[in-house]
Amino acid sequence: MFAIIGFVVVIGSVIGGYMLGGGHLGVLWQPFEFMIILGAAFGSFMIGNPKQVVLGLVKNIGTVFKGSRFTKASYLELLAMLYALFKLAKTKGDLALESHVEKPEESPLFTKFPGFSKDHHLVEFLCDYLRLLTLGTNNAHEMENIIDAEIEAHHHELISISGAMSNMADAMPALGIVAAVLGVIHTMGSITEPPEVLGHLIGGALVGTFMGVLLSYGFFAPFGRSLEQTFGTESTYLMCIKAGLLAHMQGYAPQVSIEFARKILPSTVKPSFKEVEDYLANVPPD
Repeated sequence: MFAIIGFVVVIGSVIGGYMLGGGHLGVLWQPFEFMIILGAAFGSFMIGNPKQVVLGLVKNIGTVFKGSRFTKASYLELLAMLYALFKLAKTKGDLALESHVEKPEESPLFTKFPGFSKDHHLVEFLCDYLRLLTLGTNNAHEMENIIDAEIEAHHHELISISGAMSNMADAMPALGIVAAVLGVIHTMGSITEPPEVLGHLIGGALVGTFMGVLLSYGFFAPFGRSLEQTFGTESTYLMCIKAGLLAHMQGYAPQVSIEFARKILPSTVKPSFKEVEDYLANVPPD
């Protein structure tokens, strides 16, 4: 929502200020300048990035407007699910988790938490480490190193997408100059035209510089930062899972393990201890 409001504010402030100052809106409509800037920017983006980054940006561009999908409600669901898993493992042993992690899509435990179970990557991340528990892994320090390495690798993949967007923003002002120079070249071919025609052509050429700077600092750079922040929330979610798993491996009770997981969360999404208790009380029994 805030991204959409910001988008409107940028457009309204720039265009509104220009028109209130006596500017003519029609002069800013230079579709060929836009084609040069945006086309060259996207082409250079494709040249400088592998296929997975290009497709990743196309897939995730909507998150700029939607924001992070990890809310307080999603963390309450996660903590409740971890509690159910750890309680089962404590009462029946880690081997009792085997049927759930081998076919999570058929697990009655996971299906009680649809927000989590519909995300294939998150399910796979958790089940891989629960599977190690069923295979007898019991060294929490070794497990921590492996989890950290996987989270770092995943975060690097995501950050390469937001970084590519930021790099494209950095190129926009220079591409705006390219469009402006081409406009000036076109103007020089019409040097014999009357002053009002030349003025219109020169104004159109300068729109290229204007659009390059506006697109860079008004839209593409903020989009890149927004993506980076959103991707960071996914790492936080995985770190929450990690904290709970390690606490469970060290022998803590399920209630304590999920409290370890809850405590690492940022205040904007951290549920209170009572909120977690109330949520657990409303989870359907096994």
